[in-house]
Amino acid sequence: MTRKENGRLTQLFNQGLGKRYHTRLIDLGSEPLYLPADQYCPWHRIYFAHGFYASALHELAHWTLAGEVRRQLLDYGYWYHPDGRSESQQRAFEKVEVKPQAIEWALHLAAGRHFHVSVDNLGGAEVDRSGFQARVQAQALTYLRQGFPPRAQALIDDLRHLYGTPALTHRQFEH
Repeated sequence: MTRKENGRLTQLFNQGLGKRYHTRLIDLGSEPLYLPADQYCPWHRIYFAHGFYASALHELAHWTLAGEVRRQLLDYGYWYHPDGRSESQQRAFEKVEVKPQAIEWALHLAAGRHFHVSVDNLGGAEVDRSGFQARVQAQALTYLRQGFPPRAQALIDDLRHLYGTPALTHRQFEH
């Protein structure tokens, strides 16, 4: 994705939901990171990796799920083991990632983009990508039936408006 598209996304978020929740989406940094507001900065900050649009949508998906308490914690208080996770660490990673990646899939669709699940474990235990994708898909379809979390739905709506994409349907999550 181009810098222009990243700029459109950051502007959309920063002038809309981000402003409402005192949060800025920032296209800087080599790794994604969430920093809560502190004595040095009055805004919460969502940094996405290497200027990648998909990274921005992934980090925004995590933000839409984080409650008020978690939004006061560095990286929402989540643990993260880097690439090279053991089998049990990978299972724990995937368990935590199902909901944000289901929302991320919806954000991609709302932005007119193709989505790929991220198992994020180079050099670690072998990963069942299709099994993980099936769990993410099931969660996305559950959200579609029961409703997305409010901030996720608001961001989906904002992206659909920006990109002129249709309402989400269950058929869009078949792949």
